[in-house]
Amino acid sequence: MPVSEIDIRAVPFDSAVAQKLIRAALADLGARYGGSGDDTPVDVAEFVPPDGTFLVAYLDGEPVGCGGWRSHGAEGDTAELKRMYTAPDSRGRGVARTVLAAIERSALAHGRKRVILECGDKQPEAIAMYASAGYERIPNFGYYKDSPGCISFGRTL
Repeated sequence: MPVSEIDIRAVPFDSAVAQKLIRAALADLGARYGGSGDDTPVDVAEFVPPDGTFLVAYLDGEPVGCGGWRSHGAEGDTAELKRMYTAPDSRGRGVARTVLAAIERSALAHGRKRVILECGDKQPEAIAMYASAGYERIPNFGYYKDSPGCISFGRTL
């Protein structure tokens, strides 16, 4: 079976396609952790260049994954990864890795030198991917920094 090319497109965070994928991502997190999935405050404007961007991955013309970055901290050199997700039937096809690489390129192009992210201990696939992509554990930060099971990662670009 030939491997389909993954097409990455920047879209507004509040676009219909992004919101559909984000709802699926939150439902996945809710199933793993309970509640709404992620109560971190997020503002649409945080994902507008040059302060951030939001990307959607398409396989065979269908939206199957997403992720974005927003600025983090006062220095202006750090990007925080948010809303990484791949639809279950598209997992294992390189979607998340392709989105992650595109996020890193976008953040670097906008002057960011580092990417950080919060993850949870009930996401072993994500933890393995971030580790294999060169991310290392960092002190917890953000909305869930004091929550049991929170794991934070960072990588210098």
